[in-house]
Amino acid sequence: MLKFIKHNLDGIDGIEIYPMISLLLFFTIFVTMLVIVIKLPKRKIDEISQLPLDNDNIKEISHE
Repeated sequence: MLKFIKHNLDGIDGIEIYPMISLLLFFTIFVTMLVIVIKLPKRKIDEISQLPLDNDNIKEISHE
């Protein structure tokens, strides 16, 4: 299967740049998210971690 795909992609000029672009894009997004998470204050992390357990903010849905 890989030989069939590779054979078709060999005819496209400049195709070798796409894996490098994909890796660079993934790495950039990963590092950006890592920096955001590291810089997030402890108070905000605690607040977010309690959201699923917070019963005060649940809105009742009425089907009238």
